[in-house]
Amino acid sequence: MESIREFIAASQHPHAYARALKESGTAIIGYLCSYTPEEIIHAAGLHPMRLFGSAEDISLADTHLQSYCCSLVRGALADVLAGNLEYLDGAVFPHTCDTIQRLSDIWRLNTKFRFFADVVLPVKLTTESSRAYLSDVLKKFRMDLEEAFDITITNEALHDSIQTFNTIRDMLNTLYEIRSENPSKISGRDLHGIVKGSMIMDRDAAAQALVKIADELRAEAAPPAPKRKRVLVAGSVCSHPDVYTMLEKAGAEVVWDDLCTGSRYFGGMISTSGDPIEAIAQRSFDRLICPAKHKSITIRGENLVQAAREHDARGVIFLQLKFCDPHSFDYPYLKEFLDSQHIPSMLLEVEDQLPGEGQLLTRFETFVHML
Repeated sequence: MESIREFIAASQHPHAYARALKESGTAIIGYLCSYTPEEIIHAAGLHPMRLFGSAEDISLADTHLQSYCCSLVRGALADVLAGNLEYLDGAVFPHTCDTIQRLSDIWRLNTKFRFFADVVLPVKLTTESSRAYLSDVLKKFRMDLEEAFDITITNEALHDSIQTFNTIRDMLNTLYEIRSENPSKISGRDLHGIVKGSMIMDRDAAAQALVKIADELRAEAAPPAPKRKRVLVAGSVCSHPDVYTMLEKAGAEVVWDDLCTGSRYFGGMISTSGDPIEAIAQRSFDRLICPAKHKSITIRGENLVQAAREHDARGVIFLQLKFCDPHSFDYPYLKEFLDSQHIPSMLLEVEDQLPGEGQLLTRFETFVHML
């Protein structure tokens, strides 16, 4: 399907896509976290571009970051130091974790882009004071963009942007539901490319293409569902489409996920009425949280179990970036929570490169066999 190939091409060659977009006169703002208020960037006429780190040699980051920082941050820093992100006009850093907070300072001191912003979002998402604080942070971010790019971000533009992102989220959720119902309709590898591409492509074009893909998949005759074990993948960022291919070889299908490059990215719609800044802030309270945020002691485990039950997943695979502190702290409690619900799980720790295919396939086969 041509539309799917467009997303996959963007996900595989993000720099080439961004440079072509830059040549059209579009200013590009980079970000690393799904809590970034993309709607405000988009409403400003700018392009929000998620950075995943693509430098083959991330040793350039060694002079600035300790070896125990995750490969996502090290890769992004290596990219900018190597000159691979010359197309950026700026970057946004939500305070997600200590490593990204430190990257923010290093980035600010070692780059000369037009725009830089720390967006310090609240951690505790259960109080009215945190809601008011978040709205104030987003209002300041709006004003910072207006000042830096000499523009006015109107409420009308924000509402239009919210509608665009709601379409993207709705269609991504639809594609996930289609795959959950029958994994033969779209491969896990292709769906991974679509989600990742959605964070890179022009958002208006992405929204239109996603509607087309969803319509075509719904209209297709359903092939027989594969006789593989159904699993859920949980973690932070998945930059390895080979994971999905190897799981299929091992006899499993990923039917849902709890990833910030997956369901956590598109979860939660934004109201199209009322104050748009308040509506954007509200989504942070409605969406599935990551370990860097807090709602209750057990909410992450409850969400994981609920997703596994709803999508008939027989096991959970934790795909965890090495040295990712928030997810590392979360893992023991989540495993214990899954054990109490008799849901098997396994932990796969990865960096910028996956373990050897033979080793990884053996681990997957062993886990799938016990489901």
